[in-house]
Amino acid sequence: MDRGRSLPSRRRVLQGAALAAVPYALLPHPRAGAQPRSEDYPPAEWTAASSSNRTSANRPTSHPINLVIIHVTQETYAKTLEIFRNPAKKVSAHYVVRSADGHVAQMVRDRDIAWHAGNWNHNARSIGIEHEGWVDQPAYFTDDMYEQSARLTAAICARYRIPVDRSHIIGHHEVPGTDHTDPGRHWDWRRYMKLIKTV
Repeated sequence: MDRGRSLPSRRRVLQGAALAAVPYALLPHPRAGAQPRSEDYPPAEWTAASSSNRTSANRPTSHPINLVIIHVTQETYAKTLEIFRNPAKKVSAHYVVRSADGHVAQMVRDRDIAWHAGNWNHNARSIGIEHEGWVDQPAYFTDDMYEQSARLTAAICARYRIPVDRSHIIGHHEVPGTDHTDPGRHWDWRRYMKLIKTV
């Protein structure tokens, strides 16, 4: 035995034994407190809408996905998430984009049908993207919002082979039978489509 090396104290040995006895599941996860990520679009945070506000499906097998519909919330980002989580509201979208920094939350899986367009045929074959803001307040349409939304739309179009054109990326106001005006006259479609093609 090498007497020059110090032995661990009894207290240290007992602390080590106690830690070893703690079930692994009770130890903090390295990412404790981190937001869960979206399975469909990993840069997005996952925060589920109420199951009462969507239709379960198996898209694109059950229904083809061939449209992206652009919305403006007419509400704050936080309030929009709250509305989509409220089972009494009967409304949702797949994604919500925050104005200040372009942060994206996914609330309905791509495979499921979100209730956003007010038209069953369009709901069944589209991905709905809500953008925080009001149609008459263009300051909400920030550079970060445009850029992150364009990245999201580009990824959706690539995944489902949706053509990047204005026949397949439409505003809520272009859905047949709608009474909505979003995204409104201040939404810069030329800029947005160019970003989708270049991100």
